[in-house]
Amino acid sequence: MKTTRPSFSTILLGQPLETAAVSHQVIGKVPALAVFASDALSSVAYATEEILLILALAGAAYFYLSVPIAVAIAGLLVVLTISYRQTIFAYPGGGGAYIVSRDNLGEMPAQIAGAALLTDYILTVAVSISSGVAQITSAFPGLFPYRVELAVLLILFMTIINLRGVKESSSAFAVPTYFFLGMAFLLLGVGIYQWATGTLAQVSGVRMVADSLQPLTLFLVLRAFSSGCTALTGVEAISNGIPAFKEPRSRNAANTLLAMSGILMTLFIGITLLARAVDAQPSEAETVISQLARTVYGDGIFYLLTLVSTTVILIMAANTSFADFPRLAALQAGDSFLPRQLTFRGSRLVFSWGVFVLAGVAMLLVIIFQASVSALIPLYAVGVFLGFTLSQTGMVVRWHKVSKMQVGEEVEMHGAIMRYDTQWRLKQGVNAFGAVITFIVMLVFVITKFRDGAWVITILLPLLVWIFFRVHHHYQAVAAALSLAGENRVIGPRPLHTIVLIDNLHIASIRAINFALSLGQPWTAVHISIDEIRTADLQRKWAERMDDTPLVILPSPYRSLTEPLVTYVQQLRQQAPDAYIHIILGGLTTESFWEQSLHQNSALVFRSAFRNLDGVAVTNVPFQLHHDNVPKEANIH
Repeated sequence: MKTTRPSFSTILLGQPLETAAVSHQVIGKVPALAVFASDALSSVAYATEEILLILALAGAAYFYLSVPIAVAIAGLLVVLTISYRQTIFAYPGGGGAYIVSRDNLGEMPAQIAGAALLTDYILTVAVSISSGVAQITSAFPGLFPYRVELAVLLILFMTIINLRGVKESSSAFAVPTYFFLGMAFLLLGVGIYQWATGTLAQVSGVRMVADSLQPLTLFLVLRAFSSGCTALTGVEAISNGIPAFKEPRSRNAANTLLAMSGILMTLFIGITLLARAVDAQPSEAETVISQLARTVYGDGIFYLLTLVSTTVILIMAANTSFADFPRLAALQAGDSFLPRQLTFRGSRLVFSWGVFVLAGVAMLLVIIFQASVSALIPLYAVGVFLGFTLSQTGMVVRWHKVSKMQVGEEVEMHGAIMRYDTQWRLKQGVNAFGAVITFIVMLVFVITKFRDGAWVITILLPLLVWIFFRVHHHYQAVAAALSLAGENRVIGPRPLHTIVLIDNLHIASIRAINFALSLGQPWTAVHISIDEIRTADLQRKWAERMDDTPLVILPSPYRSLTEPLVTYVQQLRQQAPDAYIHIILGGLTTESFWEQSLHQNSALVFRSAFRNLDGVAVTNVPFQLHHDNVPKEANIH
């Protein structure tokens, strides 16, 4: 018995999953922390460094400010955690800022939130992968010239893993994520013990990145604060991906959010304190994490393990975007603001088109910015805090609606049940405070990072929203054109003119003729004459084989395949405006791409020529040429 070899895509991605299995592609809290929290957790690898990088402009004497700045950011994290926990229970269907804004603020704010979040997810991939590569080049400086190539390869690897499905990616990434957490807490534990016992060494042999000093100003401190707020990116990811959790989804998602925030706060403050204690320096040659590990452990195995775990978590951070970007893009596509292809699930029930778009744009950014974290950071987090602000503002409006409801009353909106809540004032106050704080932080980001590159985002976001509405208006126009409402569109037969296009008389053209005869309708054979000698040869064959069947010859003095036929069809349409024109093409299909490229393949040309003519249908009747094929059609049936 002959066995079928699995295809390359099956080997790479796994066996296809049936649609009914989508409800089983859910994960528990432990793997969910790896999938949805890796972005936020990984930011501790560079957030402290970004604070120091800005403070270095005023001199190393002001590095002590990194600690109060980190504490202020941790306080903002507490506010966001409480706010998004409320969002998770209010919208168990997921969608985060996009759904909240659409339900409570309207379409325009929703599309702004969608543009901000999609942009952030793309930048998350570019920043986290670039930062991961920076860890690699810190340990192996000889790889620095190849950082862009390494980043692109890592994005391709993440793409393949995520195309295999949510369960597959969570299993693949859970161990590396928890490995990082173990190594990070071990580094803090050993470092704090050395600090407490007075055995903690100081960083040496590192040149600070800043070459010139500036006076310490409030503006500089705000720049450092905004750079450190990159530690908060990814906080909204869990609220976007609630459908991926096992039941009870909202409770599991909320608990995962609390765990993520607690771990993030501990690591961020701990690393900032330890960096201050060892006098870590922001440097292009060596990351702060590398300096901490080298100072605490020396150059031994634990130093390498710390760098490996940090590199891995930074790469895993991109997985948060791979989990959320396709889902959000599918939501917007379902609302007709993005191409509908983004709603299609691949063989492994993943929104494959979203994965491809995310990977492609992220690789483009990595190439343009040469995998530089510092160059990408100014573009980063503006969209995040805009999404935070819109989400919290939307929740404020929602609690106002709740206040108008009666006890026991329920209203369903996009899969979310809105009920009266006796604690609506407290919850509204929390969301209002969160909205104000995140709006202020967003303004700080825009002002302090504007010259460094944030101006790009202020142009990009409105452009994306404009594109979204252009797509939406197109789909609305299509829906109106296809609607039966308001017109008396009678269902019934119309006159039909069938044209069989004849290039030469061979078995492929005979198959096309047989197809026309099988329709049981009158048909006309048409030949476009480009070469008079070939036309004469065809007429001779036609007279010998086709008896009295007429052959219409359309001269083409300028050697165009389509213009004479288009003119001929337009004449038929003028004679019978209500008639349909059916054009049948014979064609050759080969087993391999390179063999197919050796043939004219004109079917696409004819389809393109008639795509704007009403009432014209083009059918291709292929003749499959197999290597062991024996022609079976030698006569007209």
